[in-house]
Amino acid sequence: MPTPTLPAAGPCPPQSQYPLAPGVRSRVIASARLQHHVYESGTPGKDTIVLIHGNAASARFYEHLLASLGQKYYCLAPDLRGYGASEAKPVDATRGLRDFADDLDALAQAARLESFHLVGWSLGGNIAMQYTIDHPRRVRSLTLEATGSPFGYGCTHGPDGTPNVPDFAGSGAGLINPELVARLKTKDMTADSPFTARSAIRHLYVKEGFTYDPRWEDALVEQILLMQIGDRFYPGDSVPSPNWPFTAPGVYGANNALSPKYGNLLALAEVAPKPPILWVHGADDIVVSDQAMVDPGALGKLGLIPGWPGEEVYPPQPMLQQIRALMERYAANGGTFREEVLSDCGHSPHVEHPDRFVELLEANIAAVPASAQRRGILDIFRRRRYNT
Repeated sequence: MPTPTLPAAGPCPPQSQYPLAPGVRSRVIASARLQHHVYESGTPGKDTIVLIHGNAASARFYEHLLASLGQKYYCLAPDLRGYGASEAKPVDATRGLRDFADDLDALAQAARLESFHLVGWSLGGNIAMQYTIDHPRRVRSLTLEATGSPFGYGCTHGPDGTPNVPDFAGSGAGLINPELVARLKTKDMTADSPFTARSAIRHLYVKEGFTYDPRWEDALVEQILLMQIGDRFYPGDSVPSPNWPFTAPGVYGANNALSPKYGNLLALAEVAPKPPILWVHGADDIVVSDQAMVDPGALGKLGLIPGWPGEEVYPPQPMLQQIRALMERYAANGGTFREEVLSDCGHSPHVEHPDRFVELLEANIAAVPASAQRRGILDIFRRRRYNT
């Protein structure tokens, strides 16, 4: 598996001691909702790609992809609220992912982006789906990279996302191991425990055996440790439950926003106009799969969480089946989608197979209907007119 190398040093982003790759810049954009720290590449006025990062990460995870894409496109990758160097505001999980989607729309308005190609990785894929539901005319193409299920994470079964228990126990902030939270609070940069940030990016974010450039790995660990930690941020709050695994979602934070208690993304199948969708994921992904190694149903089945009530009560969540069912419904309603499964790849195709990821992304961009292409040309004209 290829190992990305860190190019010659560029300027450091805020709160970081690690220089950026050449061609990648960072700045803060103030919107009506948030002080957004963003990474960008390329020249404003070109065809635009907006990239949304995953949970327990930051937009710097797109660094090498931005450097590559910036030769042809204008790219903008914001840190989500409470992540990276963006302003830390709590997420109201009772709105599902709409706090994040509303932030993205406010950023698009501040940056005068009328339409763009949208990429979302993991949690970012769920946010990208929510944004497309809310603002379909702004999204010219949608690329879902290792996206989560339309029913979020935990406590559902079947392709239709039927809840396992009425209070959605086993979804939300209670999924996060307390030892991981403790290590994040102490800013542990080591790999001395399976519950450190460095161990997570080595064993969960990519397929076992993938190696990062050591300096870039340090930068990514630093970015994870910039997350705001607490009941109102990461991992969020939780409440006791009488149902296994005896914890249910609270009302704050991204993990609770991903609970099926607060909604689903099935409305994506009904949007109009319908951008072409690329769904790309790794064959060896253990974070989002039908036997995900962070899903309580899968962990209970393996005996790693005691008291599992069995397959009939709490099976592993069939995440890929649920995503595929939504994509097929999208196609049945007149949309187009393409599923690409990358072999020898874990949860981060853009990191593990960057050239192939760019190839697939550009093919999806090329699949944009002529009407959406015309909207994009008008957007470029307006941006040049206002010198943004």
